[in-house]
Amino acid sequence: MTSSQTADNRAIEALAQRVDCLEAQDAARRVLSRYMSLCDVPAPTDAREGELEALFADDAVWEGAGAEYVATFGRHVGPAAIGAFVRSYLPPSPHFVRNVHFLTSESLQAEAGIVRGHWIMQQVSVYRDGLSELISARLAVEFVQRDGICCIQHFRTERLSCLPQSAAQEVTQ
Repeated sequence: MTSSQTADNRAIEALAQRVDCLEAQDAARRVLSRYMSLCDVPAPTDAREGELEALFADDAVWEGAGAEYVATFGRHVGPAAIGAFVRSYLPPSPHFVRNVHFLTSESLQAEAGIVRGHWIMQQVSVYRDGLSELISARLAVEFVQRDGICCIQHFRTERLSCLPQSAAQEVTQ
């Protein structure tokens, strides 16, 4: 093999690695987007039984970070425990009338089958009692590939700020 062919092979390998990283980052974005969608109220009409749990690795961890969220949310291990915890906030629970999540300030790093992402999340919520609030939180999420499928390995959320609850102008379902 000539030095030119060796250089070409290295360039092709480097390009393939870059494509793999971009594809892994895209898969992580899609998984987190679907997770947020399933946490919104009302839930998407195409949601399937067990879909929320399927987004998490078998040994996944979902946890609150920082004093307030450690106390409020705690730590949940495994898809079943995570799904039960998240669903405790969703209908038919008497918690939300409307809830939507927005993600911004994304930062992703992919390496060796792991994608680590950081976002700032804003959550706009209207509660059954007519109160509403705007929460901002920092998310740190690690994704892994298992059997060719991207899933959440570790999900951490830490509250940054919260606009005080106030009576909602109009509560509709």
